[in-house]
Amino acid sequence: MDYATSDPGLVPGPPGPRAPLDASADNGLKIVITGGFGVGKTTMVRSVSEIRPLNTEETMTQAGAAVDDLAGVGTKSSTTVAFDFGRISVNARTVLYLFGAPGQERFWFLWDRLFSGTLGAVVLVDTRRLDDSWYAIDRLEHHGTPFVVARNDFGGPKHSEEQVRDALSLADGVPLVDCDARSRQSSKDVLITLVQHLQTLSAAHPRAREMTAP
Repeated sequence: MDYATSDPGLVPGPPGPRAPLDASADNGLKIVITGGFGVGKTTMVRSVSEIRPLNTEETMTQAGAAVDDLAGVGTKSSTTVAFDFGRISVNARTVLYLFGAPGQERFWFLWDRLFSGTLGAVVLVDTRRLDDSWYAIDRLEHHGTPFVVARNDFGGPKHSEEQVRDALSLADGVPLVDCDARSRQSSKDVLITLVQHLQTLSAAHPRAREMTAP
């Protein structure tokens, strides 16, 4: 698979060896990274995965420009057409399986199936294009899937947390964090926030606790 990045400013190094799964790992959690077109989902999966990620990126063509909204992502040259897949170990027993959802509206029909069986999700947002995040949040709420929102740093104007929460109509209990999807540590911090959020919900709901217990 091609290891090129969808972020023009990010030049990844050569792929490292595959990390073997710890024999003690017995708690695999499906996590979806979703959001609008060009918000950095593929970049986040690549930056944080401990294995060489599977991706389904294809070169964008002039034909696609007629159906995809390229506003704000004019330098983007490739796009995910199915999903990205990566893996990260939280500890010796818990592993996160990461699925990056395609962002274009023409691929939204895949989301409901991708969200099936998902324990939690990260909604990546570009504060320059907050409207692009509405559908992801709507579908996650429809499925009852817990999620956190991560503002990816594109160097644009900063909005306050209150402004972003108000624009996205986020409930008070939904964590909102800043991140740089190109950074492994920053992306890892987002996933840690999601796991902590799931643990908080699990403690409050016994049935959820049974589902997430290691």
